[in-house]
Amino acid sequence: MAKLIINNEVKKSTINPEIYGHFSEHLGRCIYEGLYVGEDSDIPNVNGMRTDVVEALKEMKIPVLRWPGGCFADEYHWMDGIGPKEKRKKMINTHWGGVVEDNSFGTHEYFELIRQLGCKSYINANVGSGSVREMSEWVEYVTFNGVSPMADLRKKNGHEEPWKIDYLGVGNENWGCGGNMRPEYYADEYRRYQTYVRNYEGNAPIQKICCGSNTDDYKWTRKVLETCFDHSEPHQHGFMDGLSLHYYTLPEMVDDWNVKGSATNFTEEIFYQTLKRGYYMEELVTKHGNIMDEFDPGKRIGMMVDEWGIWTDVEPGTNPGFLYQQNTMRDAVLAGMTLNIFNKHSDRVKMANIAQLINVLQSVMLTDGEKMIKTPTYYVFKMYAAHQDAVLLDSNLTEGSTVGSGKNELPKVFESVSEDKDGVITVTLTNNSLESAEDIDVRFVSDGDKYGVCDASFVTGKMNAHNTFDAPEVVKEEKFTAFEKNAEGLKITLPKCSVVCLRMKKG
Repeated sequence: MAKLIINNEVKKSTINPEIYGHFSEHLGRCIYEGLYVGEDSDIPNVNGMRTDVVEALKEMKIPVLRWPGGCFADEYHWMDGIGPKEKRKKMINTHWGGVVEDNSFGTHEYFELIRQLGCKSYINANVGSGSVREMSEWVEYVTFNGVSPMADLRKKNGHEEPWKIDYLGVGNENWGCGGNMRPEYYADEYRRYQTYVRNYEGNAPIQKICCGSNTDDYKWTRKVLETCFDHSEPHQHGFMDGLSLHYYTLPEMVDDWNVKGSATNFTEEIFYQTLKRGYYMEELVTKHGNIMDEFDPGKRIGMMVDEWGIWTDVEPGTNPGFLYQQNTMRDAVLAGMTLNIFNKHSDRVKMANIAQLINVLQSVMLTDGEKMIKTPTYYVFKMYAAHQDAVLLDSNLTEGSTVGSGKNELPKVFESVSEDKDGVITVTLTNNSLESAEDIDVRFVSDGDKYGVCDASFVTGKMNAHNTFDAPEVVKEEKFTAFEKNAEGLKITLPKCSVVCLRMKKG
């Protein structure tokens, strides 16, 4: 039997709520039809935002939403998306499907969505095809409360009071779709652009995020930091608050080539291969974090994993440029494992944004006209929300077995544990096995006999189980009862292919 030792006397780093963040791009049906249907739609909405989607995201406690991309951000010119909708410029979305982008969802609409969700804002500025002036004027338009050309323009367009930018990305994937830059060149551009991200009087400082690495490009991380830290005072507050990291789990590897494969039709071998490739996040966070430690030993700069998730082939018959894919228990288990990894590295990881929010890649929701369904990944985020703003506790899983075989071998169970301000301890676990349940003996270093379970839930199902518009609750959050209290803590039985959340308190 595996043992989970929880040292409830050792409090570690705070788990930033933003680790449970999300990403929305002008891609496929993420924005249009997913989040935004327009004020005149027959689908229930408030100022154009789908009511069912907004309510579900609030229930999930979404903490931050990144917009407008993604690759789209570095061809997005924000002034095309303000003013009367009938006068806004139309453009071709060259990255995603070659469709017409009418810019009916722009800055005002985004901040209206943020208001309805009650979450933090994260906008990505255009470095690849934009200018310093364009970025600086966007910040002024959004945040300045005085008399200026941009503030006056915002007021003319119907919004008297400024909004708040919590996070600003200085470019996106500038090693690729954001300009194909070398790390030294991008770092110099970052230094220049970030200078003009003004924190206007009365506003909370904008946290600036530097473009970091694609997957295991450790050279990019090192060269960017070396250049940024050369002949500057990068330790001063506001120079760099975050460094991004992007990693997508492509489920299959065939003859050393990454292959996406079907979202729903896959073998047990591919299931384990996918999880092992997702487990690579542990190595990436550790190694990039080690490089960051050389330049920032105080861990003031956050690692922002602002694009992550499973990327499969699109659903048959859909636009290949829209990246629409289904979502199964495989996605749920990978999401639970990945979030546990982020929690355990919360001293360095300060934000993560799964890609993408709705109708694109590993979404938490899918829509079809007036219909909306929640995916297995949605329920994982909802269960894990209890970790937000809690303090990571020291935990150690011993005597556990592994699953998969050969190069696809990985731990059978992965966990993280936190304690909130009310003293409630949250334990989240994944059982990565398709073959068997796992008994776990949970023990506390102190007062184990005083803790009892106050809430417990889980999701489980066959590896390719998923929700459809005809059968929307094949996978859903259910009450978990497979535990029993003992003198030192409790014994729990994790069902195979499951994600489990237990909340415990003294009483």
